[in-house]
Amino acid sequence: MEKRKIALFGGTFDPVHLGHTHVADEAAKHIGAEKIVFIPAKRSPLKGFRPAASDDDRFAMIALAIAGKNNFELSDYELRRPQPSYTLQTVKQFQADYGRQTEICWLIGADSIDDLPHWYKIIELIDECNLATMYRAGFAPPDFSMFKEIWGAKRVEKLQQNVIETSLIDVSSTEIRNKLAAGGDITSMLHPAVADYIYEHGLYQT
Repeated sequence: MEKRKIALFGGTFDPVHLGHTHVADEAAKHIGAEKIVFIPAKRSPLKGFRPAASDDDRFAMIALAIAGKNNFELSDYELRRPQPSYTLQTVKQFQADYGRQTEICWLIGADSIDDLPHWYKIIELIDECNLATMYRAGFAPPDFSMFKEIWGAKRVEKLQQNVIETSLIDVSSTEIRNKLAAGGDITSMLHPAVADYIYEHGLYQT
């Protein structure tokens, strides 16, 4: 019997935007995942600063962004852990929760590839789950061959098999924060309820 698939989507989501939800939906269909679990991080281990919005605000915005989508879920697992959050620990926890009859995938963006050698126990992470790399249409597919000597040919082949092309959506959380700080309009980049939440709570506008 074929294993069920669950995809985990981690990040700071500061704030969550339409690009996040759109590529997650496409990735789920591509890999045949029955659901995507959004997992906001307290702080990335590779970043020396905390997200601009609070844990509670980021969690609330994701909840608004995915409301009504039956294949989307939200977890506060990493927010409840001592910072920083390590992907391997999260994957192992979800694998334990769902059991070995479930295949766990972790979604990453192609812009994260250069940082992968610095991830906590990256070799064990590659072995533990399927790292699914999303890249934007119109760009060259990611190439993992540069890591063959340090990770081995089988791991590189596994990574290469889990590459997903997604639509080109030119929006980023950094751009949204910068526009808000400058008094610009960001409504086209966010779920309407998320935009309302940001304005209501005065986020990113100082």
